Amino acid sequence: MLRPEKTVADVPASWLVPDWPAPPGVRAMVTTREGLPSSPPSAYGFNIGTRCGDDPAAIVENRELLREVLSLPSEPRWLRQVHGTHVAIDPAPGEPEADAAVTRARGVVLAIQTADCLPVLFCNDDGSGIGAAHAGWRGLSAGVLENTLALMQDQRENIIAWLGPAIAALSYEVGAEVREAFLARDGDAASAFTATRPGHWSCDLYELARQRLRAAGVTRIFGGDLDTFSNPRLHSYRRDGARSGRMASLLWVLPPTD
Repeated sequence: MLRPEKTVADVPASWLVPDWPAPPGVRAMVTTREGLPSSPPSAYGFNIGTRCGDDPAAIVENRELLREVLSLPSEPRWLRQVHGTHVAIDPAPGEPEADAAVTRARGVVLAIQTADCLPVLFCNDDGSGIGAAHAGWRGLSAGVLENTLALMQDQRENIIAWLGPAIAALSYEVGAEVREAFLARDGDAASAFTATRPGHWSCDLYELARQRLRAAGVTRIFGGDLDTFSNPRLHSYRRDGARSGRMASLLWVLPPTD
C-alpha cells in the first residue's frame, strides 16, 4: 500500500523502464541518481547501495521509498555482489552472496546493484521464469550469464534478455588483463576491444554480453545503448569514485489476483 503522499506518478522521469517484449505480468524498473521528492538529501544522489560509504539510514529510507512508490509485491531480494558467477535460486532475504538470481515464483522481486557494471535481465516467453545478473568484466568473462541461463529451466529460444545501463566503450579503457580474460575463452571477443594506447583498449561490455548470449542460444537481446559514465543522471563509479551510489535494476512477475 502506498502512503497517501506517494503515487506511481512520483517515479522520476529519468528512471528506466526496459523496452523489451516481456509477457504480461512481468515488470522491470531501473533507478537512476534522481530520487523522489521525499528522498533524503545526499551527495550520492538516489542511492540503494550499502557498501559505498553513504549514510545507512538514508539507504534504508531510499529502499523503503522504492518499494512503496513502485508498489512492489515484496521486499527486493538484494544480493551481496562480489564480481563472481554464483547464481542464487529463489534468493532468501538478507543479501546472500551471489551475482545473479533466478526465480519461478510470482511476487519475488529480483534486484541487481550497479554503477558501471552491466545489469542483464531475463524472462521467458510465458513469464514463468525470470533472472537477473550483475555482469562486470570479471563476472562476464567467467560465465555469470551462462550460469544464469543454465538455471532458468527453459529452452534458450524461449528466453529474451535486456541489457541495462553500463559504461560504454568510448568511456571504458582497460588494460591487457581484461582483454586477455575474454580472449582466453573466445577469440572472437577481440572485436569488442579497440586499441587506445600501448597496453590499453576500449572495452565494449555490451558487445561482449551480446556475444556470450548469442553463443548460449539467446538471440532476442534488447537494450545496450546507454553510457553510465557520460550520463550525469546515472551512477558511475569510474566517474565519481568513492562518492558513487548504486542503481537498482528490479525484475518481478506480478502475483496472481484473487
